[in-house]
Amino acid sequence: MTPATPEPLRLLSIVIPARDEEGCVASTVLHLHTELRARLIDHEIVVVDDGSADGTWRVLEDLRGSIPTLRPFRNEGEHGFGRAVAAGFEHSRGDAVVVMMADESDDCRDVVRYWEKLQEGWDAVFGSRFVRGGGVVDYPFHKLLVNRAANLFLRLLFHIPLNDTTNAFKAYRRRAIDGCRPFLSPHFNLTVELPLKTIVRGYSWTVIPITWRNRRTGISKLKIREMGSRYLFIALYCWLEKYFSRGDYRARR
Repeated sequence: MTPATPEPLRLLSIVIPARDEEGCVASTVLHLHTELRARLIDHEIVVVDDGSADGTWRVLEDLRGSIPTLRPFRNEGEHGFGRAVAAGFEHSRGDAVVVMMADESDDCRDVVRYWEKLQEGWDAVFGSRFVRGGGVVDYPFHKLLVNRAANLFLRLLFHIPLNDTTNAFKAYRRRAIDGCRPFLSPHFNLTVELPLKTIVRGYSWTVIPITWRNRRTGISKLKIREMGSRYLFIALYCWLEKYFSRGDYRARR
């Protein structure tokens, strides 16, 4: 699908879920703010502390004084990656939103490229680490194998060219996020639900190459063994919607 006539975007919200990320969240926010300020992009950085047991919240409070666009808050409800991102959507004010990880695995320069692409009129922009111009650094081999197998399964199931559906780092216009409601995924399977619903419900989307680097501090919160059935559930839910909902949830232009 081609993009609609561009509606100028005014404010970019970056939603960053964080749980026990005191060792890296400060550098993530600082580098992001520096890049967006240098590019004169009006923005807000919405960091969601999702039940951290370390000093993540203290670090965020300390940053408030030096980064006026930082808007941290605590998720006081049930925890989980998907719930934290959904809470971030509710607390964000931008007409465009990028979901970004707190561990510096995502390149803040790609956030600028997302913003520029959304300004062309696309409802969503999906980054891929596995297209020409993209790349990964220090990706654990066993996780890479699982990733490629899962994404191949989704490509075949939905007949789509997107080869990095499971990556959380993506960008959306507000209308696409609102059109993907209700959100069903409380955990990392939201990373699959959002792009698949965007595609199935008829929003325009495109792909750009992005770069990913493995975290240098802290521990990954994604547990592949725990998430397999949850990813499959949400993928099959979106597949059923695509073929059996008779267009009830399709985007209206």
